[in-house]
Amino acid sequence: MSELFELLESPDLVSPALILGLDGWIDAGFATANALGTMLEDLDTITVAVFDTDALLDHRSRRPTMHLVDGINTGLTWPLIELRAGVDRAGNEVLFLVGAEPDHRWRAFSAAVVDLAHEFGVSAVYGLGAYPAPVPHTRPTRLVSTATTIELAARVGSVPGRIDVPAGVHAAIERCCADHGLPATGLWAQIPHYAAGMPYPDGAFALVEGLRSVAGLQFPLGSLVEDARTTRARLDELVANSDDHVAMVRQLEVQVDAIIDATPAGPLPSGEDLAAELEQFLREQE
Repeated sequence: MSELFELLESPDLVSPALILGLDGWIDAGFATANALGTMLEDLDTITVAVFDTDALLDHRSRRPTMHLVDGINTGLTWPLIELRAGVDRAGNEVLFLVGAEPDHRWRAFSAAVVDLAHEFGVSAVYGLGAYPAPVPHTRPTRLVSTATTIELAARVGSVPGRIDVPAGVHAAIERCCADHGLPATGLWAQIPHYAAGMPYPDGAFALVEGLRSVAGLQFPLGSLVEDARTTRARLDELVANSDDHVAMVRQLEVQVDAIIDATPAGPLPSGEDLAAELEQFLREQE
């Protein structure tokens, strides 16, 4: 076992799926955080393992919270990285890797995650993410995938051609899974680039539904459907105030509809377009 984690429980699990939900990387529209929060909101989970955040995190960038009462330091809440176990609505056993994306030792961390996956007999790994794309809010959010095999990528659809972009730790875990014969798929929600900096519930809805269609996992949707309607109405109103914005959305609709009509289960805009939107989003975050 790795020195990077402490095993707290050893539940007898039957072919669980492992969902990667670490924060701190690309999460346009806060779709991943919203999807994970919705799935875990009413789910009873147990903490199976905790990782050594002193070794993995830079506490200057992820500072603990100090609790003060009348000037007295009553304690600190430290950022966590932990593995939790639960059961979905259909009785499927699931593991969740949640917490902060590590700052250090990505290779060792990825290997430790894969070791835990093998320890508990994980059948498949699913990473969640969301990035800004040239797509309109007036169409349902679509998913594209990264994966360890061509067959897995084809189940969701992927962006054709070669794209070189900065990677998060989910990508490192996915690659480590491939090296150790463990199936892994990244589900990526494409968020309208002009809505990437605000909560976009339809992206979270697409991720939860993607887990249902690809992995057979069933989680409650909470308020995602109503929240998505409210956000759609808000964006409709904002766009309507500008002729330029109206024209932009209509152009995006034409482009996306043409691609969907040509390839119903296929990808959306080109890799070059997506890479450009992603780079702009990252610059804005910095």
